[in-house]
Amino acid sequence: QVQLVESGGGLVQAGGSLRLSCAASGSKFSFNFMGWYRQAPGKERGLVAVIFRAGSTTYADSVKGRFTISRDNAKNTLYLQMNSLKPEDTAVYYCNARDLNGGYWGQGTQVTVSS
Repeated sequence: QVQLVESGGGLVQAGGSLRLSCAASGSKFSFNFMGWYRQAPGKERGLVAVIFRAGSTTYADSVKGRFTISRDNAKNTLYLQMNSLKPEDTAVYYCNARDLNGGYWGQGTQVTVSS
């Protein structure tokens, strides 16, 4: 059974930084796609950043230049370095991974940015 476990969320002041991690386990296949999504209260879940196994990345316009997604394929771990955080970045951040059997979600980690 595939499990994704996020960590690293918390409370930070505007302008600060956080690093999220997502440890993936249980897949018989390599994850060809891993990404971070977020959902703020009253809003739909939306893409933050994704990274493919070969290393190519895509970012939401709102986080470009501030967030960096990376992955350690050997450890099946996904990271999101978040710098220059803004109050509008406040949300629950979810890890997503996809392999040949389908897609999986973590339980989410809360990020709160105070002004």
